[in-house]
Amino acid sequence: MQKLLLISLLFFVSCNSNNVQFSKAENAFDAGREFIDGTLKGDFKKAAFYMLTDSINQQFLAVQERDFRLKDKEGRQQLRTSSINIQQVEDLDSIVSIIHYNNSFDKINQSVKVIKQNNNWLVDYKYSFQKK
Repeated sequence: MQKLLLISLLFFVSCNSNNVQFSKAENAFDAGREFIDGTLKGDFKKAAFYMLTDSINQQFLAVQERDFRLKDKEGRQQLRTSSINIQQVEDLDSIVSIIHYNNSFDKINQSVKVIKQNNNWLVDYKYSFQKK
């Protein structure tokens, strides 16, 4: 009986594990695409993984998450099922790229800046809110 209880407990813990592992981005395009996908699908842990961690970026991502959660069920579902439309990738140099995109739901043109820092490709999200 104890073995059955132990096996059941281990199964339950493994099924409820929140330790989702994301793959390191191999290039700027991968980091940008994964970040955008995370924000569209409401997976803000994924978006944060591919984002440069600083207080301003975290604040912008928190606002994005709040806005996502305030949408009604239909609005969230439309974002989750929308496609990412990459319009242009500008490689400014070997460590900085700008990805211009929109999504098939709202079609609003947006941009994210991706930088290579400590051998990791990460989105500098605050760039998306700067005057261009």
